Amino acid sequence: MPKLVFLATDIVLYLLLAAMAFYAWHALRTPTLRQAWRAVASDSAAMSAAVVLGAFLLVAVLDSFHYRPRLPAAPGVAAGAPVAYSTQTLSVLDALLAGPREAREKTYSVPLGTHQYSKESMLVGGKMIRDFPRLQFGGPHLKDTGRDWIGDLVRRSAAGLAGGALAAATLWLAVAALRARGTGVGIRESLRAIRHKTTYIPWRAMLLTAAALALFVGWVAALWPWYHVFGTDQTGNDILFQAIKSVRTALVIGSLATLATLPFAIVFGILAGYYKGRVDDVIQYIYTVLSSIPSVLLIAAFVLMIQVFIDKNPQMFETGVERADVRLFLLSAILGITGWASLARLLRAETLKLTELEYVQAARAFGVSDAGIMRRHILPNVMHVVLIVAVLDFSGLVLYEAVLSYVGVGVDPSTNSFGTMINSARTELARDPLVWWNLLAAFAFMVTLVLAVQLFASAVREAFDPRSRAFRPHRAKPAAGRARGAVTEAP
Repeated sequence: MPKLVFLATDIVLYLLLAAMAFYAWHALRTPTLRQAWRAVASDSAAMSAAVVLGAFLLVAVLDSFHYRPRLPAAPGVAAGAPVAYSTQTLSVLDALLAGPREAREKTYSVPLGTHQYSKESMLVGGKMIRDFPRLQFGGPHLKDTGRDWIGDLVRRSAAGLAGGALAAATLWLAVAALRARGTGVGIRESLRAIRHKTTYIPWRAMLLTAAALALFVGWVAALWPWYHVFGTDQTGNDILFQAIKSVRTALVIGSLATLATLPFAIVFGILAGYYKGRVDDVIQYIYTVLSSIPSVLLIAAFVLMIQVFIDKNPQMFETGVERADVRLFLLSAILGITGWASLARLLRAETLKLTELEYVQAARAFGVSDAGIMRRHILPNVMHVVLIVAVLDFSGLVLYEAVLSYVGVGVDPSTNSFGTMINSARTELARDPLVWWNLLAAFAFMVTLVLAVQLFASAVREAFDPRSRAFRPHRAKPAAGRARGAVTEAP
């Protein structure tokens, strides 16, 4: 039985998932929230982005269950001897991707390559020559890489795409069957409604996005056991595995830093807008001074202090993963503590407006305490601003981590992240020949994540911000008779 390891970021991620589930339950029971989220659910771009974000979240969750494998007992050891565990901390994702994780080459190799990217001196037929050596895990099954390579890629790619297409078709049928059961129509009519976009929820856009993901996953699954799909880095590690492992780091920094921002911004913003006067002046002075300090320098100073503490107290951490996780956790906290000023300004302005409304004046007249007014009347009416800014800031924090790691004050170098991949690609771009696939993989995954968050955030802002809805054209709901046999869902 392995030894379970609960990292600090793992625990916070579990709590965040529980909070999201509680908020979903609360939103379903609250008419105003339910109506706003139904508006988000009717947006095709937002729901397609939600499918992509769900895939990223699944990767992060699988990478957040950590354990230390149990070592086999040494020969001659008594049965009651203490159990020994490995010093290496792994996750469920590491176990699922054990093949690519352990398929380590000597150095660089191009995507889907069979030979090393740089020449080496080799002894062939008793003569010393310089040539590109064969990879140990890239196309090892091929006898003749010149003739068999393209044919093998085509066959395996076709098989992977066929498997992805089959999974996508199964998903379409499953969704159509569930809709048919809920609406009381046949599966054929349900499929026709999805295909002609006559449903309130944009199932067609979501299923097309899921189908694209299934095709990509099927293609990768067919080739990855035999090739390095995105190549390898300088130390021979698989680039695609590093990019997938970087997803958790991006989500942890985006979510934890956002959560760390909220208490400071909510408390100081509401207090400044409610009490005005000297309280407002002091709070404005605090976040004005904080905003005047260059954020990169402030964060760099905190990170260096954290690193000194970690280096002086190595006995506090059993493995290197735990040490790196503490730095990741504290970096997220620092990003949140130093980034609450902008949200506090927005909440202050919103609170100033709310305090002049009639129901707040009536509550004061009836003797309701200040704490009661802020808790019952101010806080619930500024939560839409908090939600909008939190979703929008998430993508900015993901990009900020890449910048910090690029300048050397980000996550621990042993932690996989998009920033460390881009930082290592900085020197690779100056090589001759050029090494481009490390930067491309990090860029593709990071842009996909950030773009999905931005599309989802745009729909959230439109649904929760009345001013945003006022300047957008009204989109008519799909007509029931657009297609023969189409079925529309009740709004």
